[in-house]
Amino acid sequence: MSFVNGNEIFTAARQGHYAVGAFNTNNLEWTRAILKAAQEKNTPVLIQVSMGAAKYMGDYKLVKTLVEEEMRVMGITVPVVMHLDHGNYEAAKACIEAGYTSVMFDGHDLPFEENLAKTKEIVELAHAKGISVEAEVGSIGGEEDGIIGAGELADVEEAKQIAALGVDYLACGIGNIHGKYPENWQGLNFDRLKELADAIDTPLVLHGGSGIPQEQVVKAIKMGVSKVNINTECQLAFADATRKYVEAGKDLEGKGYDPRKLLAPGTQAIVDTVKEIIDWLGTPAVK
Repeated sequence: MSFVNGNEIFTAARQGHYAVGAFNTNNLEWTRAILKAAQEKNTPVLIQVSMGAAKYMGDYKLVKTLVEEEMRVMGITVPVVMHLDHGNYEAAKACIEAGYTSVMFDGHDLPFEENLAKTKEIVELAHAKGISVEAEVGSIGGEEDGIIGAGELADVEEAKQIAALGVDYLACGIGNIHGKYPENWQGLNFDRLKELADAIDTPLVLHGGSGIPQEQVVKAIKMGVSKVNINTECQLAFADATRKYVEAGKDLEGKGYDPRKLLAPGTQAIVDTVKEIIDWLGTPAVK
């Protein structure tokens, strides 16, 4: 199956009050694990790459080709969206050129009028090629590839202006952050989420989904969140399983040092994590 742009998937999710997972890939193992989990659950999935991960792996085209070829050799039949996560203006344009089916232009750190103008341009460039666009208004807390957000709440009027540009999904700050959540985190601001959901019909995106209590994510989904981004949770699962393998001395048994064996427990942990998250997002199976 070839990539899809996700518009129908996320519109249906908003209308059906469920969400579809957006999982970051970081290497070959991550890519295979995400695809394997989605295929086993028979659900659509969005594979996304950040600017930093793309640089680490090679470039945007290499990442797209890797995902595409793994889909071929693995016999993947579920819909897969190839997405740029938290891209700046140059990255969004590069991924449009590289043939991604979805891109995020993150202009939240720009003056609002500049964010508005550049989002408009990216929407026009992408839609001309059938590519969907995610935009952001209001900072997501934490740090993502050098972009640091304090986690302020999205302004509803600004969100309405961004949505009016024709963006296909909108990320907006509602108290969520990237990375691990601190003990003093106050939780999601559902009052602001309701204001946003009432004001716009665009599918909403919850960034920093890893670490938010499941009941809060489920409530947010019922209120209009249709795309939930997951990265840290998979990283922690991978690290924990790999640590246990090494601490048990498995890498010293026979050829346990072979990277295919050394990385296998962590890779399976990602598969298990993705499948569990798909379940509580409520993503329905492909008919």
